[in-house]
Amino acid sequence: MKYRKLGNTNLNVSLICLGTMSFGEQNTEKDAHEQLSYAIEKGVNLIDTAEMYAIPPREETQGLTEKYIGTWVKKYKNRDKYLLATKVAGPGMDYVRNGSRLSKDHVTKAIDSSLIRLNTDYIDLYQVHWPERKSNYFGRLGYTQSEEYGIAIEETLDALEEAKQAGKIKNIGVSNETPWGIMEYIRLSRLKNISKIQSIQNPYSLLNRIYEVGLAEMSHRENVGLLAYSPLGFGMLTGKYHDTIPKNSRLGLYGDWFTRYSNDKCKKATSDYLQIAKKHNLSLTQMSLAFVNQQPFVTSNIIGATTMDQLKENIESVEIKLSEEILKEINQVHENIPNPAP
Repeated sequence: MKYRKLGNTNLNVSLICLGTMSFGEQNTEKDAHEQLSYAIEKGVNLIDTAEMYAIPPREETQGLTEKYIGTWVKKYKNRDKYLLATKVAGPGMDYVRNGSRLSKDHVTKAIDSSLIRLNTDYIDLYQVHWPERKSNYFGRLGYTQSEEYGIAIEETLDALEEAKQAGKIKNIGVSNETPWGIMEYIRLSRLKNISKIQSIQNPYSLLNRIYEVGLAEMSHRENVGLLAYSPLGFGMLTGKYHDTIPKNSRLGLYGDWFTRYSNDKCKKATSDYLQIAKKHNLSLTQMSLAFVNQQPFVTSNIIGATTMDQLKENIESVEIKLSEEILKEINQVHENIPNPAP
Protein backbone atom coordinates (compact mmCIF):
# COMPACT_ATOMS: atom_id res chain seq x y z
CA MET A 1 0.00 0.00 0.00
CA LYS A 2 1.09 3.58 -0.62
CA TYR A 3 0.50 6.44 1.81
CA ARG A 4 0.20 10.22 1.68
CA LYS A 5 0.06 12.90 4.37
CA LEU A 6 -3.35 14.12 5.44
CA GLY A 7 -3.14 17.89 4.97
CA ASN A 8 -0.86 19.53 7.53
CA THR A 9 -1.09 16.62 9.96
CA ASN A 10 1.51 13.97 10.70
CA LEU A 11 -0.94 11.23 9.71
CA ASN A 12 -0.04 8.92 6.85
CA VAL A 13 -3.23 7.98 5.01
CA SER A 14 -3.49 5.00 2.69
CA LEU A 15 -3.90 5.93 -0.98
CA ILE A 16 -6.94 3.65 -1.02
CA CYS A 17 -9.73 4.46 1.43
CA LEU A 18 -12.53 2.00 2.16
CA GLY A 19 -15.89 3.57 1.40
CA THR A 20 -18.76 1.96 3.29
CA MET A 21 -22.07 3.45 2.17
CA SER A 22 -23.28 0.07 0.87
CA PHE A 23 -23.06 -1.43 4.38
CA GLY A 24 -26.63 -1.91 5.53
CA GLU A 25 -28.14 -1.85 2.06
CA GLN A 26 -26.22 -3.97 -0.46
CA ASN A 27 -23.91 -5.46 2.17
CA THR A 28 -24.81 -7.32 5.36
CA GLU A 29 -23.06 -6.87 8.69
CA LYS A 30 -21.04 -10.03 7.98
CA ASP A 31 -20.03 -8.67 4.57
CA ALA A 32 -19.02 -5.39 6.17
CA HIS A 33 -16.78 -7.08 8.73
CA GLU A 34 -15.14 -9.20 6.03
CA GLN A 35 -14.40 -6.13 3.90
CA LEU A 36 -13.07 -4.14 6.82
CA SER A 37 -10.72 -6.89 8.00
CA TYR A 38 -9.44 -7.62 4.49
CA ALA A 39 -8.81 -3.94 3.73
CA ILE A 40 -6.85 -3.46 6.96
CA GLU A 41 -4.84 -6.61 6.22
CA LYS A 42 -3.88 -5.12 2.83
CA GLY A 43 -2.65 -1.87 4.37
CA VAL A 44 -5.75 0.30 4.00
CA ASN A 45 -5.93 2.46 7.12
CA LEU A 46 -8.69 4.95 6.30
CA ILE A 47 -12.36 4.00 6.62
CA ASP A 48 -14.94 6.53 5.44
CA THR A 49 -18.59 6.65 6.44
CA ALA A 50 -21.34 9.15 7.33
CA GLU A 51 -24.21 9.49 9.79
CA MET A 52 -26.77 9.41 6.93
CA TYR A 53 -25.56 6.08 5.44
CA ALA A 54 -26.60 3.51 4.18
CA ILE A 55 -27.25 4.74 0.63
CA PRO A 56 -29.74 5.21 -0.92
CA PRO A 57 -30.82 7.21 2.14
CA ARG A 58 -33.83 5.89 4.03
CA GLU A 59 -35.01 6.57 7.55
CA GLU A 60 -35.00 2.83 8.27
CA THR A 61 -31.28 2.46 7.48
CA GLN A 62 -29.95 5.82 8.67
CA GLY A 63 -26.95 5.19 10.94
CA LEU A 64 -26.80 1.50 10.10
CA THR A 65 -23.46 1.76 8.29
CA GLU A 66 -21.82 3.31 11.34
CA LYS A 67 -23.38 0.60 13.54
CA TYR A 68 -21.91 -2.16 11.36
CA ILE A 69 -18.49 -0.51 11.54
CA GLY A 70 -18.96 -0.10 15.29
CA THR A 71 -19.55 -3.80 15.88
CA TRP A 72 -16.39 -4.49 13.88
CA VAL A 73 -14.45 -1.88 15.91
CA LYS A 74 -15.54 -3.62 19.12
CA LYS A 75 -14.49 -7.00 17.75
CA TYR A 76 -11.23 -5.96 16.02
CA LYS A 77 -10.10 -3.75 18.91
CA ASN A 78 -6.77 -2.42 17.50
CA ARG A 79 -8.06 1.16 17.32
CA ASP A 80 -4.62 2.64 16.66
CA LYS A 81 -4.25 0.63 13.44
CA TYR A 82 -6.83 2.54 11.39
CA LEU A 83 -8.45 5.96 10.98
CA LEU A 84 -12.21 6.50 11.11
CA ALA A 85 -13.74 9.30 9.05
CA THR A 86 -17.41 10.20 9.23
CA LYS A 87 -19.65 13.17 8.41
CA VAL A 88 -22.42 15.39 9.71
CA ALA A 89 -25.33 15.79 7.29
CA GLY A 90 -26.07 19.26 5.97
CA PRO A 91 -29.63 20.61 5.72
CA GLY A 92 -32.45 18.75 4.02
CA MET A 93 -32.80 15.42 5.82
CA ASP A 94 -36.05 15.64 7.77
CA TYR A 95 -35.56 12.40 9.72
CA VAL A 96 -32.02 13.21 10.89
CA ARG A 97 -32.11 15.16 14.16
CA ASN A 98 -35.68 16.24 13.30
CA GLY A 99 -34.30 18.18 10.35
CA SER A 100 -30.54 18.22 9.80
CA ARG A 101 -28.69 21.53 10.14
CA LEU A 102 -25.11 22.60 10.80
CA SER A 103 -25.67 24.64 13.95
CA LYS A 104 -23.57 24.10 17.06
CA ASP A 105 -26.31 22.03 18.71
CA HIS A 106 -26.81 19.83 15.66
CA VAL A 107 -23.09 19.27 15.06
CA THR A 108 -22.57 18.32 18.71
CA LYS A 109 -25.49 15.88 18.66
CA ALA A 110 -24.30 14.36 15.40
CA ILE A 111 -20.78 13.78 16.74
CA ASP A 112 -22.02 12.24 19.99
CA SER A 113 -24.37 9.92 18.10
CA SER A 114 -21.66 8.81 15.68
CA LEU A 115 -19.28 8.07 18.55
CA ILE A 116 -21.86 5.75 20.09
CA ARG A 117 -22.68 3.96 16.84
CA LEU A 118 -18.99 3.57 15.95
CA ASN A 119 -18.04 2.23 19.39
CA THR A 120 -15.14 4.64 19.65
CA ASP A 121 -13.96 7.46 21.91
CA TYR A 122 -12.80 9.65 19.03
CA ILE A 123 -13.18 10.22 15.30
CA ASP A 124 -9.97 10.76 13.34
CA LEU A 125 -11.49 12.90 10.58
CA TYR A 126 -14.86 14.59 10.98
CA GLN A 127 -16.33 16.11 7.83
CA VAL A 128 -19.17 18.46 6.93
CA HIS A 129 -21.08 16.38 4.36
CA TRP A 130 -22.43 19.30 2.30
CA PRO A 131 -22.82 23.04 2.90
CA GLU A 132 -25.55 24.76 4.85
CA ARG A 133 -25.83 27.53 2.26
CA LYS A 134 -27.43 27.21 -1.15
CA SER A 135 -24.71 26.47 -3.68
CA ASN A 136 -24.02 24.31 -6.72
CA TYR A 137 -22.79 21.21 -4.91
CA PHE A 138 -23.77 17.66 -5.95
CA GLY A 139 -23.14 18.42 -9.61
CA ARG A 140 -25.50 21.35 -10.02
CA LEU A 141 -24.49 23.28 -13.12
CA GLY A 142 -24.58 27.04 -13.30
CA TYR A 143 -24.80 29.33 -10.29
CA THR A 144 -27.87 31.12 -8.93
CA GLN A 145 -27.05 34.07 -6.71
CA SER A 146 -28.45 33.81 -3.20
CA GLU A 147 -27.91 35.79 -0.02
CA GLU A 148 -29.26 32.89 2.02
CA TYR A 149 -26.38 31.45 4.05
CA GLY A 150 -28.37 29.55 6.66
CA ILE A 151 -26.15 28.68 9.63
CA ALA A 152 -22.88 30.58 9.20
CA ILE A 153 -19.74 28.55 8.48
CA GLU A 154 -18.21 30.25 11.54
CA GLU A 155 -20.75 28.62 13.87
CA THR A 156 -20.16 25.20 12.30
CA LEU A 157 -16.40 25.59 12.54
CA ASP A 158 -16.60 26.76 16.16
CA ALA A 159 -18.63 23.65 17.02
CA LEU A 160 -16.06 21.43 15.33
CA GLU A 161 -13.23 23.19 17.16
CA GLU A 162 -15.00 22.70 20.49
CA ALA A 163 -15.39 18.98 19.73
CA LYS A 164 -11.71 18.78 18.84
CA GLN A 165 -10.66 20.49 22.06
CA ALA A 166 -12.83 17.98 23.93
CA GLY A 167 -10.99 15.11 22.23
CA LYS A 168 -14.07 13.85 20.38
CA ILE A 169 -12.58 14.50 16.95
CA LYS A 170 -8.96 14.78 15.84
CA ASN A 171 -9.15 16.54 12.47
CA ILE A 172 -11.67 18.47 10.38
CA GLY A 173 -12.63 18.09 6.74
CA VAL A 174 -15.38 19.12 4.35
CA SER A 175 -17.24 17.41 1.53
CA ASN A 176 -19.07 18.58 -1.60
CA GLU A 177 -17.56 22.03 -1.18
CA THR A 178 -16.69 24.84 -3.58
CA PRO A 179 -13.51 26.97 -3.80
CA TRP A 180 -15.29 29.78 -1.94
CA GLY A 181 -16.35 27.43 0.83
CA ILE A 182 -12.82 26.08 1.22
CA MET A 183 -11.33 29.58 1.44
CA GLU A 184 -13.96 30.70 3.96
CA TYR A 185 -13.09 27.79 6.27
CA ILE A 186 -9.39 28.59 5.88
CA ARG A 187 -9.92 32.34 6.36
CA LEU A 188 -11.85 31.78 9.57
CA SER A 189 -9.32 29.30 10.94
CA ARG A 190 -6.56 31.87 10.42
CA LEU A 191 -8.61 34.76 11.77
CA LYS A 192 -9.61 32.88 14.93
CA ASN A 193 -6.38 30.86 15.25
CA ILE A 194 -8.30 27.59 15.35
CA SER A 195 -8.13 24.28 13.49
CA LYS A 196 -7.72 24.28 9.72
CA ILE A 197 -9.59 21.87 7.48
CA GLN A 198 -7.29 19.07 6.29
CA SER A 199 -9.25 17.51 3.44
CA ILE A 200 -12.08 17.90 0.97
CA GLN A 201 -14.17 14.95 -0.18
CA ASN A 202 -15.55 15.63 -3.65
CA PRO A 203 -16.28 13.49 -6.74
CA TYR A 204 -13.40 12.84 -9.11
CA SER A 205 -13.13 10.32 -11.93
CA LEU A 206 -12.51 9.98 -15.65
CA LEU A 207 -16.15 11.05 -16.10
CA ASN A 208 -15.90 14.04 -13.77
CA ARG A 209 -12.66 16.03 -13.67
CA ILE A 210 -14.30 19.29 -12.56
CA TYR A 211 -12.05 19.24 -9.46
CA GLU A 212 -9.08 20.11 -11.68
CA VAL A 213 -10.55 23.58 -12.27
CA GLY A 214 -10.17 25.71 -9.14
CA LEU A 215 -10.13 23.14 -6.38
CA ALA A 216 -6.93 21.37 -7.47
CA GLU A 217 -5.01 24.61 -7.03
CA MET A 218 -6.63 24.95 -3.61
CA SER A 219 -5.34 21.50 -2.70
CA HIS A 220 -1.86 22.45 -3.86
CA ARG A 221 -1.50 25.91 -2.32
CA GLU A 222 -3.48 25.38 0.89
CA ASN A 223 -2.54 21.73 1.49
CA VAL A 224 -6.13 20.52 1.62
CA GLY A 225 -5.97 17.15 -0.13
CA LEU A 226 -8.77 15.50 -2.05
CA LEU A 227 -10.50 12.39 -0.78
CA ALA A 228 -11.89 11.37 -4.16
CA TYR A 229 -15.31 9.77 -4.13
CA SER A 230 -17.12 7.98 -6.98
CA PRO A 231 -13.81 7.21 -8.76
CA LEU A 232 -15.69 4.60 -10.81
CA GLY A 233 -18.69 6.80 -11.56
CA PHE A 234 -21.08 4.61 -9.56
CA GLY A 235 -19.91 1.55 -11.46
CA MET A 236 -20.05 3.03 -14.97
CA LEU A 237 -16.26 2.86 -15.22
CA THR A 238 -16.21 -0.85 -14.58
CA GLY A 239 -17.65 -1.22 -18.08
CA LYS A 240 -20.40 -3.51 -16.76
CA TYR A 241 -23.28 -1.12 -17.39
CA HIS A 242 -22.50 -0.17 -20.97
CA ASP A 243 -25.63 -1.80 -22.42
CA THR A 244 -28.00 -2.19 -19.47
CA ILE A 245 -28.12 -1.09 -15.84
CA PRO A 246 -29.15 -4.00 -13.57
CA LYS A 247 -31.79 -3.20 -10.94
CA ASN A 248 -29.58 -4.46 -8.12
CA SER A 249 -26.54 -2.41 -9.21
CA ARG A 250 -25.66 0.91 -7.58
CA LEU A 251 -27.05 2.91 -10.46
CA GLY A 252 -30.13 0.70 -10.53
CA LEU A 253 -30.75 1.03 -6.79
CA TYR A 254 -30.04 4.74 -6.56
CA GLY A 255 -32.38 5.62 -9.42
CA ASP A 256 -32.93 9.35 -9.76
CA TRP A 257 -30.18 10.24 -7.27
CA PHE A 258 -27.31 9.72 -9.69
CA THR A 259 -28.68 9.98 -13.22
CA ARG A 260 -25.64 12.09 -14.17
CA TYR A 261 -23.64 8.87 -14.57
CA SER A 262 -26.02 7.17 -17.00
CA ASN A 263 -26.48 9.76 -19.75
CA ASP A 264 -25.48 9.14 -23.37
CA LYS A 265 -22.26 11.17 -23.15
CA CYS A 266 -21.16 9.09 -20.14
CA LYS A 267 -21.84 5.91 -22.07
CA LYS A 268 -19.85 7.15 -25.08
CA ALA A 269 -16.91 8.30 -22.94
CA THR A 270 -16.95 5.03 -21.00
CA SER A 271 -16.88 3.08 -24.27
CA ASP A 272 -13.86 5.09 -25.45
CA TYR A 273 -12.04 4.57 -22.13
CA LEU A 274 -12.81 0.86 -22.32
CA GLN A 275 -11.07 0.64 -25.70
CA ILE A 276 -7.97 2.30 -24.24
CA ALA A 277 -7.93 -0.16 -21.34
CA LYS A 278 -8.29 -3.15 -23.67
CA LYS A 279 -5.54 -1.86 -25.94
CA HIS A 280 -3.12 -1.73 -23.00
CA ASN A 281 -4.26 -5.02 -21.38
CA LEU A 282 -5.84 -3.35 -18.37
CA SER A 283 -9.28 -3.69 -16.86
CA LEU A 284 -11.27 -0.48 -17.16
CA THR A 285 -11.74 -0.56 -13.38
CA GLN A 286 -8.03 -0.57 -12.64
CA MET A 287 -7.19 1.99 -15.31
CA SER A 288 -9.85 4.33 -13.94
CA LEU A 289 -8.66 3.94 -10.34
CA ALA A 290 -4.98 4.22 -11.30
CA PHE A 291 -5.75 7.52 -13.05
CA VAL A 292 -7.18 8.91 -9.81
CA ASN A 293 -4.34 7.45 -7.74
CA GLN A 294 -1.71 9.25 -9.83
CA GLN A 295 -3.09 12.76 -9.33
CA PRO A 296 -0.84 14.84 -7.04
CA PHE A 297 -3.81 16.60 -5.41
CA VAL A 298 -5.39 13.29 -4.31
CA THR A 299 -4.73 12.26 -0.72
CA SER A 300 -6.86 9.10 -0.84
CA ASN A 301 -9.10 7.36 -3.36
CA ILE A 302 -12.40 6.20 -1.81
CA ILE A 303 -13.37 2.85 -3.26
CA GLY A 304 -16.58 1.00 -2.50
CA ALA A 305 -17.31 -2.65 -3.23
CA THR A 306 -20.23 -4.99 -2.85
CA THR A 307 -18.18 -8.17 -3.36
CA MET A 308 -14.77 -9.30 -2.15
CA ASP A 309 -13.56 -9.74 -5.73
CA GLN A 310 -14.37 -6.10 -6.45
CA LEU A 311 -12.61 -5.02 -3.26
CA LYS A 312 -9.46 -6.95 -4.16
CA GLU A 313 -9.33 -5.52 -7.69
CA ASN A 314 -9.86 -2.00 -6.39
CA ILE A 315 -7.10 -2.23 -3.78
CA GLU A 316 -4.67 -3.73 -6.30
CA SER A 317 -4.98 -0.60 -8.44
CA VAL A 318 -2.26 1.02 -6.30
CA GLU A 319 0.28 -1.19 -8.06
CA ILE A 320 -0.58 0.15 -11.52
CA LYS A 321 1.21 3.14 -13.06
CA LEU A 322 -0.27 4.53 -16.25
CA SER A 323 2.24 5.37 -18.98
CA GLU A 324 2.46 8.72 -20.73
CA GLU A 325 0.95 7.07 -23.79
CA ILE A 326 -2.11 5.91 -21.86
CA LEU A 327 -2.50 9.29 -20.19
CA LYS A 328 -2.30 11.01 -23.57
CA GLU A 329 -5.07 8.77 -24.94
CA ILE A 330 -7.19 9.36 -21.82
CA ASN A 331 -6.79 13.11 -22.16
CA GLN A 332 -7.85 12.94 -25.81
CA VAL A 333 -11.16 11.34 -24.78
CA HIS A 334 -11.53 13.97 -22.07
CA GLU A 335 -10.94 16.71 -24.63
CA ASN A 336 -13.59 15.23 -26.91
CA ILE A 337 -16.16 14.58 -24.15
CA PRO A 338 -15.24 16.76 -21.16
CA ASN A 339 -16.85 16.00 -17.81
CA PRO A 340 -20.00 14.18 -18.93
CA ALA A 341 -20.96 13.53 -15.27
CA PRO A 342 -20.28 16.82 -13.43
